Amino acid sequence: MTQWHWDPETYLQNMLAEVPSYPDLQEHTAATAKGVPARTILELGIGTGETAKRVLADHPDARLTAIDSSEEMLERAHTVVPEAELTLARLEDPLPDGPFDLVVSALAVHHLDGPGKQDLFRRIAAVLEPGGTFVLADVVVPDREEDVVTPIDGVYDTPDRLDDQLGWLRDAGLDPETVWSYKDLAVVRATRPQRPG
Repeated sequence: MTQWHWDPETYLQNMLAEVPSYPDLQEHTAATAKGVPARTILELGIGTGETAKRVLADHPDARLTAIDSSEEMLERAHTVVPEAELTLARLEDPLPDGPFDLVVSALAVHHLDGPGKQDLFRRIAAVLEPGGTFVLADVVVPDREEDVVTPIDGVYDTPDRLDDQLGWLRDAGLDPETVWSYKDLAVVRATRPQRPG
């Protein structure tokens, strides 16, 4: 995935060209988020707001907080979900104050290396309500070379194996489950356990 993705004018068109299963990824992300009772939602890497719009359609009374590292993307997202609280921030920055019932990230976390993902997963677990859910939809390194279909530039993109990420989510104190995968894409639901007693 190349740097032009930061241009909101061409983002969707280019995603559809480069990520053949992008519509399926979005559909499974929204369906997974729909099953989560949520009043407070955090989206990491809101981009043009497409995922946020789908999630808010199923949670119309929820408060959405979102971050993105691109001012242009935040401007576009504001036109799509004007009710959202948007902040210019990178995934490596401190997360907005929680707690959140639902955290969603679609096609953003693969920009972090392994240690960066592990750190982010710990910080997500810390801002999730007990019983809250993190929905991760992203590019992964598949087990079979022939399943690599998404172009990776090696500079901005550092996907990891799905099994590694599931382990890192467990290490962060979450209970992860793969809800959909196809070739080099996956959607994971990771829930923070309820407090005992």
